[in-house]
Amino acid sequence: MRRLRPGWAGPLLFAYALPALPLAMLTLPVYIHLPAFYGATLGIGLANAGLLLLAARLFDAVSDPIVGIWCDRFGRRWGRRRVWMVAATPAVMLATWQLFMPPEGAGGTHLLIWSLLLYGGWTALMLPYQAWGAELSEDYDGRSRIAGAREAMVVAGTCIAATLPAMAQWLTAGNDSGALQDTASASAAALSWFAWMVAGLLPATVLACLLFVREPQLAKAPAPSLRTGLRLMARNRPFLLLLAAYLANGTANGLAATLFLLFVEHRLAAPEQGGALLLAYFLAGLVSVPLWLRASRALGKHRAWMLGMALACAGFLAVPFLGAGDVGAFLAICLFTGLCLGADLALPPAMQADVVDLDTLRGGGGRTGTYFAAWNMATKLALALAVGIAFPVLDLAGFDPAAAAAVPSGTLVLALLYGALPIPIKLLAIVLVRRYPIDRARQMRIRSLIDRRRGAAFSRPAGGDSRSPSRPAAP
Repeated sequence: MRRLRPGWAGPLLFAYALPALPLAMLTLPVYIHLPAFYGATLGIGLANAGLLLLAARLFDAVSDPIVGIWCDRFGRRWGRRRVWMVAATPAVMLATWQLFMPPEGAGGTHLLIWSLLLYGGWTALMLPYQAWGAELSEDYDGRSRIAGAREAMVVAGTCIAATLPAMAQWLTAGNDSGALQDTASASAAALSWFAWMVAGLLPATVLACLLFVREPQLAKAPAPSLRTGLRLMARNRPFLLLLAAYLANGTANGLAATLFLLFVEHRLAAPEQGGALLLAYFLAGLVSVPLWLRASRALGKHRAWMLGMALACAGFLAVPFLGAGDVGAFLAICLFTGLCLGADLALPPAMQADVVDLDTLRGGGGRTGTYFAAWNMATKLALALAVGIAFPVLDLAGFDPAAAAAVPSGTLVLALLYGALPIPIKLLAIVLVRRYPIDRARQMRIRSLIDRRRGAAFSRPAGGDSRSPSRPAAP
């Protein structure tokens, strides 16, 4: 396998990270703009649009393990990760174009068909792309640099997505003062801009990644059967700890993400400031990624992540006490917790790569895609849990976002769900990560044993024993 030095950076690192930019740009319009556009503007109803998109999301959750297993087992001749990215890119582009710029008369069937293709193509592109990043380096800190560069590009894409609708409206209105007199026209214009941006950026960035970044040649180890592989995962204690922590922290972050704009509008009474506050949060996260990479080199990845989550908890402590007009105080909180976001973005993916090493040592055969499929499913489950917790509780508290005047008890519950509930959930994640056993020294021992096994396999005489070398004891 081609090693990438700890200092691997510059054009290669940039080329690998580039596809994350347009992929991240898709997230906000798909989750925020698309349901309202089809439900209200195209007239299929918000409930119908929500149910159809939910069906597509359920298909997406099922597709994760399928893509993860297949991209580990097939495509070694052309590249296990590259071939999936090449095949999935046109599907994502076509589905984005059809969804964001629908033809005349498009309705529920159109939304369902192209949503299924978009989510399927998205998984088939993103999952091998993440697995590829985990395989680019065997170095403990080098993996953090690669994951950090990719996630920084994710934040940059999210920032662009947050500002593009307003930019599209301003530019279009500047060209034609009567073009955007209503919300429907503004929504259609914003989605068309997203379609054009993705159509241009996605193939260009994927091509740059494929041309400049080589996929490492992995040893031709036989893949375990599905049953054996699941048994290996179930016995991989660092994986289970990390997966549980990932789910807990993702649920806490999902609560904040789901309720952010509602909190700004109904608790702070400043709906016009929501976009700017959200942008400030993500920009702080983008700036913080290099800082957390330095912290991980000094403390270790899991300790640095624990520190980031602990600081985020401290930042959320004051949120329930904010009220109408406290925009300045909330901006400070957004900047502080945004600086903590870099730890959530950069460090867990690099830790995931270390967990896969342990699986490889125990006979897993390099199943990076399968492991990242499990984490992607945990991410989606965390978002579902956040929505499943937040909105029923708000409904029980009498909170109605459509009401002219919010009930005080409802806004209090909103503040507690947004600012208080994430704290104990993040503390649970910290407790789990504290028990995570793979630090720099242990990861180096695991890599040494893997290399020793490979060396023994390559040096075995052609007529010698064809059985696999005995498994080294786990360090």
